[in-house]
Amino acid sequence: MTSLSIDETHRIATRKAMLRLIPLMCAIYFMSFLDRTNVALAKAQLAVDVGISAAAFGLGSGIFFIGYALLEVPSNLAAHRVGPRRWIARIAVTWGILSTAMMFVQGPWSFYVLRVLLGIAEAGLFPALMYMVTLWFAPNDRPVAVGWIYTAPALALMLGNPLGGALMQLGGIGGLHGWQWMFMIEGIPSIIVGVVLFFKLPERPRNARWLAKNEIDVLEQRAVIDAHGHPELTSADWIAALKRPTTVLIGLIYFLNQVAFVGLYFFTPAMIQQMHVKTPFIVGLLSSSVGVGFLLGVLVLPRIHRRYGNDCMYLGVLTAGLVAGACAFVATASPVARMVLLAVTAFFAGGVLPSYWAIAMKRLQGIQAAAGLAFINTIGLIGGFVGPYLFGMTETATGRSDSGFMVIVAASVLGLLLVPLLARAIRREAAPRPAVGAAAGAHS
Repeated sequence: MTSLSIDETHRIATRKAMLRLIPLMCAIYFMSFLDRTNVALAKAQLAVDVGISAAAFGLGSGIFFIGYALLEVPSNLAAHRVGPRRWIARIAVTWGILSTAMMFVQGPWSFYVLRVLLGIAEAGLFPALMYMVTLWFAPNDRPVAVGWIYTAPALALMLGNPLGGALMQLGGIGGLHGWQWMFMIEGIPSIIVGVVLFFKLPERPRNARWLAKNEIDVLEQRAVIDAHGHPELTSADWIAALKRPTTVLIGLIYFLNQVAFVGLYFFTPAMIQQMHVKTPFIVGLLSSSVGVGFLLGVLVLPRIHRRYGNDCMYLGVLTAGLVAGACAFVATASPVARMVLLAVTAFFAGGVLPSYWAIAMKRLQGIQAAAGLAFINTIGLIGGFVGPYLFGMTETATGRSDSGFMVIVAASVLGLLLVPLLARAIRREAAPRPAVGAAAGAHS
């Protein structure tokens, strides 16, 4: 087989994998994002119906990520051991049950408990999906694959906000509040999707009946061998991934991104309401501007990254765009301009996410990928807790939900300052190390 025919086989096999896998991965991630963020639409009604204040809402929204973070690495190591198909299906069913149970919230403490349990149930989902990407796709194809996966949360914000707003208007039917109907109706489909994935999601190319033998071989070779030189590491080596400076720095930059972005999408409905919009459906519809910006970002920016040679320079440009968008929002008072800038901020804050994972995946493989990607996500999840909490505190202090944009400015500036440190760490890891004998001779 010629080199050209191998490349063509890989291209065809990659296209098959994209068409078969990405819709399933998007479906499960769509439902998870819908179930974790629909609480944003219930903020005002929870305050009236069960006495949850802005600060309590910010804490409860963010505390989800604490439960998630505590079990992130163990969960993804379990996915590596039992297989991502079984583990992802288990995650979906348990979080679907708990998301539905959110309809029984009675006050701040039950709100906190259910949000923590929801985070624990969902722990490991996203890094398990990223781990599957490392098993199926070559490094050059990963930004696009991850970008497609990120269309799921973008669509969840676009479609979920109007849908949730419409469901909120069912209040009074059957003696239930609108937010109770929303939690119940949006939680049950997650259980169904989890069962479907158990039967339909192949874990590795070798498990896919729809691939020819030569397609299986070339996918597995280029996903692992070309990127790292050997297919697997032993379980004794996984801790090494957590000690690498590049892993830690990517995690810290991701942490700051999540402080900004998670706070943004949890508090956007409240910002819209303070623009004197009262109808839940219209609030949800206008809040989808964040989803529109997010979707455009993950569709456009990974394709530019694929052709861009310098990872860290590209990361710096996108982070600078986030700083500029957030500063512009703070500087204007026009509601129309602010609606546009909500989308612009989400374009950069969300569109940069596939680049983080593509940069990390180039440097992790096998069980190191399972542990390292989960570790990065764990650090980011802590940012997911800190962001809504800080947004809630700033709203409590100022009386304005949009004051949280100062949190976005501060977090994105700090993230921009870390990018040169990441570039230096990558250069050091890539530099050839002198042989032990040569090093000894130099010091003799």
